[in-house]
Amino acid sequence: MRIKYSVARNKRKKKILKLSKGYYGNKGNRLRQAKQQVDKSLTTAYIHRRDKKGDIRQLWIIRLNAAAREEGMSYSRFMDGLKKANITLNRKMLSEMAIRDPQSFKQLAEIAKKAAAVPAK
Repeated sequence: MRIKYSVARNKRKKKILKLSKGYYGNKGNRLRQAKQQVDKSLTTAYIHRRDKKGDIRQLWIIRLNAAAREEGMSYSRFMDGLKKANITLNRKMLSEMAIRDPQSFKQLAEIAKKAAAVPAK
């Protein structure tokens, strides 16, 4: 008895065509084009999930820079002051503080100013 691959083959095709739903032109309903585009899409999705982490960090830094400049110092001086004052808050938390709790951020900025003014030993 010979083996037929119809069930497995149809399952594979359906899986690819389901993933390619909504693609432009023939990429959504022709198997070869759909397979190529799905492979490419999954690859870029993997890469961009990694890139997104850097984008979010960049956003936190931009927010911190804006908030620090309102307090009269640059982002780098602010972070340097925090480091010298042994305050170890990450950029995400600092960014959230700058948005949601400006009073606490102002106090941190004052601490950072004082610490940055004192030369490091």
